[in-house]
Amino acid sequence: MSRRTVPVLNKAGETAGEIELPKVFETPFRPDVIKRAVLAAQSHRFQPQGRDPRAGKRTTAESMGSGFGIARVPRLKEGRRAAFIVGVVGGRAAFPPITEKKIKKRINKKEKRLALLSGIAATADKDVVSRRGHIVESLKALPLVVEDDVQTLQKTKEMKDFLMKIGVWKDVLRGSKTKIRAGKGKMRGRREKGRKGPLIIVAEDLGISKAGGNLPGVDVVEVKRLNTELLAPGAHAGRLTIWTRSAVSSLDELYGGREE
Repeated sequence: MSRRTVPVLNKAGETAGEIELPKVFETPFRPDVIKRAVLAAQSHRFQPQGRDPRAGKRTTAESMGSGFGIARVPRLKEGRRAAFIVGVVGGRAAFPPITEKKIKKRINKKEKRLALLSGIAATADKDVVSRRGHIVESLKALPLVVEDDVQTLQKTKEMKDFLMKIGVWKDVLRGSKTKIRAGKGKMRGRREKGRKGPLIIVAEDLGISKAGGNLPGVDVVEVKRLNTELLAPGAHAGRLTIWTRSAVSSLDELYGGREE
């Protein structure tokens, strides 16, 4: 069975040849495994929370006992206000967070590898990429593969011209739009919610990360540092991805072909 081939574009957006896709792109789509891998990766960045064991208990409040016609709860000597117990002003918490709580999720090595390979294969499925919200109507084929000289781009203007010529600039503009977060999160350092734009995967970073660093939603990564969270932000696979020719060619060598 012959492998699928896709065109290779140059900086001007013109077809400069073809490339045969590696076996990695034949991996079955497994959104369930991808979600497990992304959540496991995110959980390792959580900061453990805990409370002072004495919080809410630093008080001289004592119960007055029975026979006074009032609840037998610990009370302050002045004012007879309840203290120490759960549910009163300044009282202790019923079930406070503890640092011993296991907040890190774990995933098997084979599952983690399958998630990565499945995330890579999803970048070649136009339906999956479209469902994720990316603008792909004008693109002839996925995945997008470009010549290696793109890795030498140094300036944001050069990157913008390149993305316009290969037809993904509309998706970059889509990723630049933000909206105000609902709820109290807007008061806690995460007021705005943004979207993820194209992911550019290179074999070697020769300045392209600097060129794409100022474009909102655009990420640049070397293929050897690829992870599932970059391919599926928010655990949703199918991110619009731009590969360099050498990055695609090195996939089978790095990841050992298709996961059975």
